[in-house]
Amino acid sequence: MTLALFIALIVSLALTYFLYSRMKRQYAKTASYKVVVSSGPLEAGTQLAAEQLTLSEWPANIPLDGAVTKPESIVGRILLYAVPGKEPIREPLLAGPGSAIGLTAKIPEGMRAVAVVTNEVNNVSGFLFPGSHVDVLVTFRAEGSVEPLTTTVLQNVEVLSTGERLQPDPSGKPQNVKVVTVLLKPDDAEKLMLASNQGTVQFVLRNSADQAQVESHPVDVRTLRGAPPALPAAVKRAAKAAPPKTTAYQVETFDGTKKGAVSF
Repeated sequence: MTLALFIALIVSLALTYFLYSRMKRQYAKTASYKVVVSSGPLEAGTQLAAEQLTLSEWPANIPLDGAVTKPESIVGRILLYAVPGKEPIREPLLAGPGSAIGLTAKIPEGMRAVAVVTNEVNNVSGFLFPGSHVDVLVTFRAEGSVEPLTTTVLQNVEVLSTGERLQPDPSGKPQNVKVVTVLLKPDDAEKLMLASNQGTVQFVLRNSADQAQVESHPVDVRTLRGAPPALPAAVKRAAKAAPPKTTAYQVETFDGTKKGAVSF
């Protein structure tokens, strides 16, 4: 009797272990899938080669938008952003197929890269880095005015490169450069070019997480002195050309039984 119970226990444990192992293997097959990851750290602008890519398991219950499952499908594509080692390579990190190497690869479709000559002041003492966000101010003399005027022409502009650098200095060391390249829509590129030819352009560094568009007003010397802002010349001309307002009076008159009115 004891031997039979012992044998039954052994059989039961063996069957349980077999079923558990099979379920575990089955679950492992369905709980993950292979995605393409970098075999080592990669810089922005890198043209991907087969030896820089490998496959790694990724949990199926963790969404990975734009995941790539075949290394050969992205060989030759260009990285828009730096990627650490063993990091999944996703479509949003890649330039479109056939894109050129270098700065051109970082320009999204429909956008333009505009270079601006800078100095230490409007380069914010060297603390402008690729990826920084700035507002663009211009100081100029308006038509018919002898005093300078400063106004914000663009807000939340992304810096693409500083000098020849497409990535920030890893140590965060300030770097004064002569040319800063920014990313703009075509109409904003026209505004920046006009501003740079009309006066002095100044970059104002802002927090990259701050996406708000702030309502701003031009500032002139009168405003600095505490006076109210001067009316634009067009408003002054319109006010001068407008005819003076007059008040009309009307008096009722009677001529016998005939009723009339006289205005003056």
